[in-house]
Amino acid sequence: MSWAMDELEARARRQLDGLHEVNERLAAISARETSPGDHVTAEVDGVGALTGLWFAPSAVTLGADALGELIVATAGVAAGRAFARRAAILEDFNTSFAELVDSRPASMTSTSPTRGTGPGS
Repeated sequence: MSWAMDELEARARRQLDGLHEVNERLAAISARETSPGDHVTAEVDGVGALTGLWFAPSAVTLGADALGELIVATAGVAAGRAFARRAAILEDFNTSFAELVDSRPASMTSTSPTRGTGPGS
C-alpha cells in the first residue's frame, strides 16, 4: 500500500511540475513586429497585451489616423505570433499531460481475468 501511495504522490508531483513549467513558458512569451516601412515596432506578451511601442522619426509624417491604424495593425500581427506560440506550448502540454494522466504503472492495474467470464464459468 505504501508503494502505491508513493507512486500516486510521484505522479501528482510530475503533473504539478508540468503545470508550473507550462505556466512559466506561457509567461515568457513575447512577440515583436515592425510595420512595413519601419515606422512602428510593437511588442506584446503572451495574451496579446501591448508591452512596448517604438516609433521611427518617419512615423510623424503619416498623420494621426494612418499612424493609429498602423499601430493597431502592427500590434495585431505581433499578437498573432504570440498566440501561435501560446497555442504550440499548450498543444505540447496537453499531449504530455494526457500521456501522464493516462499512464498507469503495471503493478497498479489488474491483469487477472474477472471471475465468471471465462470458459466453463
